[in-house]
Amino acid sequence: MRLMIIAGEASGDMHGAAVVKVLKKIKPDIEIFGIGGDKMKKESVQLIYHIDELAIMGSWEVVKKLPTIRSISKTLDALLIHKKPDAVLLIDYPGFNLRFAEKAHNSGIKTFYYISPQIWAWNFKRINKIKKIVDKIFVVFEFEEEIYKKAGINVEYVGHPILDIIEQPLEKSDFYKRYGLEKNRPIIGLFPGSRYQEVDKILPTMLNAARELETNFYAQIVIGAASVFECDYIKSFLDEDSNVKVLQYATYDLMKNCDVAIVTSGTATLELAYFNTPMVIVYKTSFLTYLIGKLLIKIKNIGLANIVAGKQIVPELIQHRASAKNIANECAKFLKDENLRNLVSSELKIVGTKLGKPGASTKVAESILKSLS
Repeated sequence: MRLMIIAGEASGDMHGAAVVKVLKKIKPDIEIFGIGGDKMKKESVQLIYHIDELAIMGSWEVVKKLPTIRSISKTLDALLIHKKPDAVLLIDYPGFNLRFAEKAHNSGIKTFYYISPQIWAWNFKRINKIKKIVDKIFVVFEFEEEIYKKAGINVEYVGHPILDIIEQPLEKSDFYKRYGLEKNRPIIGLFPGSRYQEVDKILPTMLNAARELETNFYAQIVIGAASVFECDYIKSFLDEDSNVKVLQYATYDLMKNCDVAIVTSGTATLELAYFNTPMVIVYKTSFLTYLIGKLLIKIKNIGLANIVAGKQIVPELIQHRASAKNIANECAKFLKDENLRNLVSSELKIVGTKLGKPGASTKVAESILKSLS
């Protein structure tokens, strides 16, 4: 049995690797190849391209990288013909994956989609295309299931995969001790994202906001660095004499134990919500991409924590509003007011209850194998 798998970024690589692990456990002789990252490679996926070659954020950035995208697409098209996979599993990354799904479908290959395009946020008309080219779609939010069912699409709600990967964090006293932090000082956790373009745009502003909080509240600044980065890359944003700590492979420890988080919009907002940690969601992109997004996005909030909750629980600062001053002011509200902090923590529990149950990766793997048997 041959499966082609395509993920375009770090989160897709992580969730794809979890599915591959289950597939290989059930069917050890399955051959899996495609696009992924280090985590998929570790699970013995034959990488045709690494996700680093597809790391693009924003409409203008896509235009600049079109020659690379075209070259990758041609290679993948050829693999459909020469390797003839039994099925294709596409993970998130809709701009690229929906186009490839059409080619796979037209080649008579079964097409599965995991972590569905956010059609509820923008371009709902894509659901008509999905109905024609995707054999089965696996959704991670319960409200998505009803949307696809109404359209007559074969859909299965599997729950959110972060529930399979979240590890038990350190208790606060152990966290302070392990990382040399002072118990009587609040912790500001910075989570700048897992893409270079995000970090380049957002981390300097996050740091400026955090330094203001360090001055006004005697706070400690700790960066939760994504595992895809070299530590030296994150440290390049810091002064030589900086006392900012950079933690890698300890993201959940920091998420659970920081007093307030400054976080780039994305899955990390769900993870922080799972730990009931107050946060300020920020996002910056190129001006052109921002303008296009403003025209296309049809929902009020962009932070997944707020979207899943069905209301705005934590503040969102987007583009020009994501200034160091504004970020610091929003964080200061949490640091000044314990009642507010407790209220927001309590409301964030709603999000955790809406993520389903663990086992998403197993459900996806078993469903694929059942469809191909």
